Amino acid sequence: MRFVMTQDWFSTLVRGLVKAVLVSGLVAATVQAQVTPAAPDTLSAVQAHELAQAGAVTLIDIRQPEEWRQTGVAQGVKRVSMHQPGGGQAFAQAIFDAAGKDLDAPIVLICRTGSRTSRLVPLLKEMGFTNVVDVPEGMLGSRAGPGWIARGLPVDPCKNC
Repeated sequence: MRFVMTQDWFSTLVRGLVKAVLVSGLVAATVQAQVTPAAPDTLSAVQAHELAQAGAVTLIDIRQPEEWRQTGVAQGVKRVSMHQPGGGQAFAQAIFDAAGKDLDAPIVLICRTGSRTSRLVPLLKEMGFTNVVDVPEGMLGSRAGPGWIARGLPVDPCKNC
């Protein structure tokens, strides 16, 4: 079954994260390394790679496992497919977990061409994440740039995804 993203999906995602945070009683921790609020909402693949290598951000690939297997994944990335079996709530919880259960943690999202991440960044900010940016050129490139792979940035195979 293929998941189709609709406006209802986004609403479910928002409600799911708010519910997960409230039910779990989770409180955001202090930011240790941050993309400041004045920072842009986007980074180039090179900038994302440098920040991830320095440990300054959590880089998250939101594509599907099939896409990870086809191209590999950015070195050091955490894989959180936006197509979670539990729907929007499970996706939001997975992002929260990947960010160390910290709504203020600096998060950089990457997908295939930046289309999905550009829609998710504002949504995650509405849900309370304060330091989320995207890589609009994605893994394969877009109008924003050639992409992670074409730039020759390190990619790890993802055979068991």
